Amino acid sequence: MGKARALATPAGITLDTGALIALDRGDKRMIALLREALVRGCVFRVPSGVLGQAWRDGRVQVTLARFLRSEEVEIVPLDAQLARACGELCGARQTSDIVDASVVIVARAGRDAIVTSDANDLRRLDPTAPIIAI
Repeated sequence: MGKARALATPAGITLDTGALIALDRGDKRMIALLREALVRGCVFRVPSGVLGQAWRDGRVQVTLARFLRSEEVEIVPLDAQLARACGELCGARQTSDIVDASVVIVARAGRDAIVTSDANDLRRLDPTAPIIAI
């Protein structure tokens, strides 16, 4: 896809599973995007369901583990309030993926851009979400 797009100074960045997998695989575009975001002072939010989908073996996922431990990363738990909001969004948009819904809701709450490898599904949930496709 070429170079990573310049970020428009969002409050932060919410990452979906594809973004974490890209980072874990050493994707140069993903790494450049994260570096640029750090320079701009962005924080990163990872919904806990996203972490569950991407995490397989911490012994070999060294890059991902290091990223997740950094001070700039917030793992957002799927509590009862977020779970209900995800269910309601899925119901309103006639979808069933609550992890995608959690990405959209967490990003809305933080006024974040979303980094994703699955822009179409996330746009279905929120056509106005600022999305950076990787």
